[in-house]
Amino acid sequence: MGLLGRRSLQRDSGVWIVPASAVHTIGMMFSFDLVLIDENFKVVALRELVRPFTITRPNFRAESVLELPAHSIFRSRTQIGDQLVIERYEARKPSQDNGDGRTGLEGPPLDFGPAGPHGPIVQIPPQSSRLDSRSSRFADTKTR
Repeated sequence: MGLLGRRSLQRDSGVWIVPASAVHTIGMMFSFDLVLIDENFKVVALRELVRPFTITRPNFRAESVLELPAHSIFRSRTQIGDQLVIERYEARKPSQDNGDGRTGLEGPPLDFGPAGPHGPIVQIPPQSSRLDSRSSRFADTKTR
């Protein structure tokens, strides 16, 4: 489903669609950037400013796609061949109160972490059980 039905995409957010090698934007109301990655989380293609009511061409080397806010590729200097570092994601159990004012979740909130040596760390929960056996879940784009 991706971004369909949303009116915008917040600057520090995104959607990881697994499996996918192309997307359509029929019914969407905003442009976004698209990063296509292979099974080893290597960037195999980039699509900047994908406009509403378009269909991207499939890239058969891509295993999944990241839908990111417009201009994210430019700002992060992401290039084809960059390796994404994905850290393991563990589902959080519901709780009544974890002591920090948030209720209903255990563990840290899902959002962007502080910038590391290769840029911001973007936490992306898994979207498919196909990759659940992998030891990785969070993305950190590594630029050259």
